[in-house]
Amino acid sequence: MEESGNNGLESGEMHNTHPKDFVCPITCNIFYDPVTIETGQTYERSAIQEWLDRGNSTCPITGQKLQNTQLPKTNYVLKRLIASWLEENPNFVTDKADSAAVLTSPVSVISQASINRSMEVRHAISNIVSSEVLEEAESAVLCVERFWLEENVDVEIQHMLLKPPVINGLVEILINSVDLQALRATIFLLSELGFKDAAVIQMLTRVESDVDCIVTLFKSGLMEAVVLIYRFGLSIQCLQEMDLAGSLLNVVKKKEDVNKMQLSPKSAAVILLRKILGRSKEGSMIAVAVLAENAIESILVSLKAKQVEERIAAVGILLRCIQEDGKCRNMIADKADLAPILGSFMEVSNGEQFEIIMFLSELVKLNRRTFNEQILQNIKDGGECSTMHSLLVYLQTAPKDQCPVVAGFLLQLDILVEPRKSSIYREEAMDVLLSCLGNSDFPTAQISAAETIMSLQGRFSTSGRPLARYVLLERVGFAKGCMKPKRRDNNSSGPGDVELSIKAEERSNDEWERKMAFVLASHNFGLLFEPLAKGLKSKYAALFSACFVSATWLSHMLKVLPDTGILDAARVCLLDHFVSIFVTTTDIEEKALALLGMNSFVHQPEGLQYLSSNTKDIMRGLKELRRSTALAFEMLKVLCEGEESSAELWSHQELFLVDCSKNGEVLSIAYLKEQIISGHSDGTIKVWSVGGTNLHLLQETQEHSKGVTSLAIIESEEKLYSGSLDKTIKVWSLGSDVIQCIKVHDVKDQVHNLVVSKTIACFIPHGAGIRGYSWGGESKLLNSNKHVKCLNLVRGKLYCGCHDSSIQEVDLATGTVSYIHIGSRKLLGKPNIVQSLQIYEEQLFSASTTLDGAAVKIWSMSNNSVIASLSTAMDIRTMAVSSDLTYLGGRGGVVEIWGRDKLNKIDTLQTGRICKVACMTLNEREDVLVIGTSDGRIQGWGL
Repeated sequence: MEESGNNGLESGEMHNTHPKDFVCPITCNIFYDPVTIETGQTYERSAIQEWLDRGNSTCPITGQKLQNTQLPKTNYVLKRLIASWLEENPNFVTDKADSAAVLTSPVSVISQASINRSMEVRHAISNIVSSEVLEEAESAVLCVERFWLEENVDVEIQHMLLKPPVINGLVEILINSVDLQALRATIFLLSELGFKDAAVIQMLTRVESDVDCIVTLFKSGLMEAVVLIYRFGLSIQCLQEMDLAGSLLNVVKKKEDVNKMQLSPKSAAVILLRKILGRSKEGSMIAVAVLAENAIESILVSLKAKQVEERIAAVGILLRCIQEDGKCRNMIADKADLAPILGSFMEVSNGEQFEIIMFLSELVKLNRRTFNEQILQNIKDGGECSTMHSLLVYLQTAPKDQCPVVAGFLLQLDILVEPRKSSIYREEAMDVLLSCLGNSDFPTAQISAAETIMSLQGRFSTSGRPLARYVLLERVGFAKGCMKPKRRDNNSSGPGDVELSIKAEERSNDEWERKMAFVLASHNFGLLFEPLAKGLKSKYAALFSACFVSATWLSHMLKVLPDTGILDAARVCLLDHFVSIFVTTTDIEEKALALLGMNSFVHQPEGLQYLSSNTKDIMRGLKELRRSTALAFEMLKVLCEGEESSAELWSHQELFLVDCSKNGEVLSIAYLKEQIISGHSDGTIKVWSVGGTNLHLLQETQEHSKGVTSLAIIESEEKLYSGSLDKTIKVWSLGSDVIQCIKVHDVKDQVHNLVVSKTIACFIPHGAGIRGYSWGGESKLLNSNKHVKCLNLVRGKLYCGCHDSSIQEVDLATGTVSYIHIGSRKLLGKPNIVQSLQIYEEQLFSASTTLDGAAVKIWSMSNNSVIASLSTAMDIRTMAVSSDLTYLGGRGGVVEIWGRDKLNKIDTLQTGRICKVACMTLNEREDVLVIGTSDGRIQGWGL
């Protein structure tokens, strides 16, 4: 019986114990209306509703943020389970307090829970201040952090936390703790308290070691500490000395977790990084690091940040990166969301507004005009307020040095449509540009205005550099291919798509250039040309250069713009400057640009009259450029109409004459840069420097024992080859002033008329044929059935002029011999020898006697046909050919000059002695002719 009674007691106790899952964790009572929220926790409906009504937005148990504060339907499964359990345990309720009391609203219980929680936090704060056990302090700070995140912290608790002893206690934890969770909680609390009361930051910065501690923690990987460092408001110099850039970049690049701080670590890092960048050398290195670390995309995200300060900081960083490496602007332009920046424009300071303008104006310096215009259109339409109106308002009060950039950017936005008859934006922008360009009291603004106008031409390199200068040089005939657009990507676009894209870009470029040139040139009937002309006289190289390019470009564009009388205004302001620059400059590109500028007016009666009156001054420059550009040649023809003026156009003036008759005949001559090398019949070689109208002997050497018949130069190897009747070929190194023999080849035969390449030498021996000699020492006889008089070697093919008037082509690779001219038998018993062969581009010039009709014949090398001839009575012994002229030298010491264009005899040069012109050569610029004579003289003429 006793045993049975004990079992019954145990059974009753068991039945009176309720399952813990049936009890609300807030009320500690059995559920009446259970609801299960999104975290998986179940609460009494009335209890959790009151919890939420008090402003809480987290789960009371897990502390997780609730995304939805609307309570779900009743958990009927749990409610039925509780009801079933209560039916099986009817004594459970009767053994407790009244059932209604158990299941009533839990308000009083929540209030008690809140009181208990408050007491817990107060105790934790006390431990932070007074506990000497680090673990207790760490637990206390974690408790306070949880309370801060879970509760709406009342003013009394905040006041307790803001007291200096608590702040000091938190700093002590930072100094001593190694627990990462506790350190993060401490940093979080200090940051949040710092936002509540600036006195917290003052307390922290008052002690230098506290700041150092926080910086050290940040650099060690505690990225949340960056928020405190931001709040410290340290100077740029101080931040740079702390060497924070690397750590800041790490925070910027790191993908952020859910942020619980008032300011996110990334936002603080971006702002600090911008502050450190500044304009120093260190800033340049940091910009390079941003690019190298591939952090650009992370910075771009900050353009959309909630904090305006972060957006502006991102703009500053991106601008500095573009300035450091312009190639990154393409990626920035592709991915940047500009709307938030434009929306912030009116909210920020003047300095920050200008930084936004600088960023946007740099962004539209892409090498794709269509993309540039798309971005400009997005900027124009993207702001909440009118972007153009905002820019206009800023321009009207901007400092002088900022005005040109703002005006230039406003002008680009204004001409997105066809220029209108009137536009307040255009008028204001043009007035500002003109004012800045003409104000010599502000040279910085002058240079900026000139460079802005130059960049408005609209073509840029991949790095964002204006290409106006190179475009103009290309139009003159220089800088070939510099403007080819680059493909945007490597996707599946075929050759046809690429070609269409290039054509679309070219059309877009041309249209933009036309519209912009019209706006600039037509403003107030060409008023811009006056300050541009003044800039051409400036002592500042940057101002002169930008004005020169802009003046040349706009003058050139006037030919394709509607004729509104602006051309006269441009001519009055600029033509004399173009002529002056053309005549005086030694820079070939400046000369070419001045030529393009002059050409804008050459077909205008007044312009032609002015140029004709200065013909003598500009003639030398035109002759210098005639080989490089057809434009110079066309202007030469315009200025020198008719046969009478052609002699003046190609007039030659004697430069020097030296007598070397003691060394016998001058058998060979070569011209290299500013040096002349001569070979003489006594075996002497002389090196001369050309100085104006004088020759100065630099070196005289007699390594050969007999006449030096040939001199050949391979400039790329800096070597000279001399062939002699002493049966040797000598190799010389070319120094700055002297030559030195470095190799002697004994070729076992007299050397007449030597030609060389990197692998072989060919020369005319004493007898028949041609001797081929490889530099390795091997020798063989070519074309042994012909007596050859003269040679020329071009692209592996040897051209031979023979005693029977035939001209042959020998392929050195295959040994194949073919005829350009078969030749003829002797007429009247006299041989008809080909005395000289010259090759210029794709034409071959041969000189012989006039017995078969013409002394000089010009052959097409493509089909071996005669395309022209020169009839002269002189006995030709040597020739020289330039791009415009053919020089013939022979007996009597006479040199005839023939034009290649009209095949007319232009002039005759006299040596003044009865002799034979034995050899002749031209300098690289083809404006100096040098001859060697049989009586030992060297004579030179200049165009």
